[in-house]
Amino acid sequence: MTHYSELDTPAVLIDLDRAEANLKRAQSAVNKAGIALRPHIKTHKLPLFAKKQMELGAVGITVQKLGEAEVMADAGLADLLLTFNIIGAAKLKRLKALHDRVTIRVVADSQECVGGLAATFTDPAKPLGVFVECDTGMGRCGVQSAETAVALAQKIIAAPGLAFAGLMTYPAAGKYQAAAQWLADAKAAFVAAGIDLPAITTGGTPDIWHMDEAARIATEYRPGTYIYMDRSQVAAGAASFEDCALTVLATVVSRPAEDRAIIDAGSKALTSDLLGLVGHGYVVEHPEAKVTGLSEEHGTLDVSACATKPKIGDVIRIIPNHCCPVTNLFDRVHLIRNGNLVETVDVGARGRVD
Repeated sequence: MTHYSELDTPAVLIDLDRAEANLKRAQSAVNKAGIALRPHIKTHKLPLFAKKQMELGAVGITVQKLGEAEVMADAGLADLLLTFNIIGAAKLKRLKALHDRVTIRVVADSQECVGGLAATFTDPAKPLGVFVECDTGMGRCGVQSAETAVALAQKIIAAPGLAFAGLMTYPAAGKYQAAAQWLADAKAAFVAAGIDLPAITTGGTPDIWHMDEAARIATEYRPGTYIYMDRSQVAAGAASFEDCALTVLATVVSRPAEDRAIIDAGSKALTSDLLGLVGHGYVVEHPEAKVTGLSEEHGTLDVSACATKPKIGDVIRIIPNHCCPVTNLFDRVHLIRNGNLVETVDVGARGRVD
């Protein structure tokens, strides 16, 4: 039996007990709230875990890019929501090929996006489901008002090969009440316009345990990071470090000064995302250490506050600030249980950002 400390570094470890506990806890929460779960696979990018999420009760999966959708469809996942505007002939052709073999729905926040979809999908016998994406405070994609949402829904309804699927949003962290109110106002606008709302889908791990508030208006929740959790989710209050299932295994390769250690995990192994935090991760074996800097292959640790300082050759685990980009940095991850290697698996959708 191989202990994780025997693995070559840098490497990604996934603690199966923690990941499975996170999945079960979230499924239990949505069941209690009376809302459907459609997890986002951008965090793990693994058909293995997507299927586990479905087995536990998820109604389908969420993907962010066509490449992810293609990988998941090839693995047998057949109910997909793609939450990214599909623009351009090349991508529309790929979407059409997916629509021909699985159930896939998409989002749109502009007449240009709807126009491209309407020109590509023309068969009323098998329409493409399209959600109107709404900006409920995130400041990214999405229509800016309920009135615009209604107008865009009418464009979708008027297209023979499209079907209006409802409203979709990704709310800003901590703004779940404001997002729910935005959606409630939008629902009222749709009622006034005489347009049925088949579904309202929302999501986000930072506010996952406020599911009851989301369920007040939404029918579906789409968390992603919840399977692994990370330092940013701990900071947001959604998890503890004991819940974090993904760590980056690294080796101390230099101790050039008493207060400094260098590891073999830099920006190509640990994301440089800060997400408002100080430092680039939490060192499990040395909580007092700070990951103060990343170059491509080197990570710099300030160990001045450590009672016991790491030595050259020591292997340490780091909980990254943001686990989702880390997944996309590695070809494979190591699944462990009780510290021992269970299986090494390829990250199926790694690099599929197209």
